[in-house]
Amino acid sequence: MLAAQIEALLFLASSPVPEGEMRTVLGVSAGEVSSALSELSDHLGNSHGLVVRSVAGGWVLETNPHFAEVLALFRDSARKGRVRLSRAAVETLAVIAYNQPVTRAEVEELRGVRSERVIETLLSHGLIRIAGRKKASGSPLLYRTTPRFLEIFGLEAIADLPSLEELGELGADPLDDLTGSGEESSSEPAEYGEMTDAP
Repeated sequence: MLAAQIEALLFLASSPVPEGEMRTVLGVSAGEVSSALSELSDHLGNSHGLVVRSVAGGWVLETNPHFAEVLALFRDSARKGRVRLSRAAVETLAVIAYNQPVTRAEVEELRGVRSERVIETLLSHGLIRIAGRKKASGSPLLYRTTPRFLEIFGLEAIADLPSLEELGELGADPLDDLTGSGEESSSEPAEYGEMTDAP
């Protein structure tokens, strides 16, 4: 039980945890902490993906060095999938997310600027998709967000998007972002979670 508690502490910690801090938090003796660390180390051994290690006067839980090669491949793969979006792209994505399905003309009306290139960028990154045609003059294409959009923003469904009021409470300026005062900006790209790679 004590070994499992220490494992949870180390998993949560962002820096090495000294044994003294473990004693204080868990209310146990130095001998009990030492014994539990030894038990945890034996349990993990070389057959698990994680190991416990003494670093800079404390203890850390880290990935097993035996798996360094596969972890490097995973990091490379994840890096290739990253996306970096300009402010214009983020703004366009927000307009589509909150108004979908929506045509390009409707996006441009809300933003007040042409958005063809930005929409192409969002399509190329798989963040939006074509969702049919609107029954209107010219049958314009309709756009919707994709499961990748939900994945990157950590949402289970579009219904989980914060309301405009909630965005305002967080300090955002949702009306500017969603009603089109923005420009085809070249300002600093915004990074969201795993996203990099500017359009």
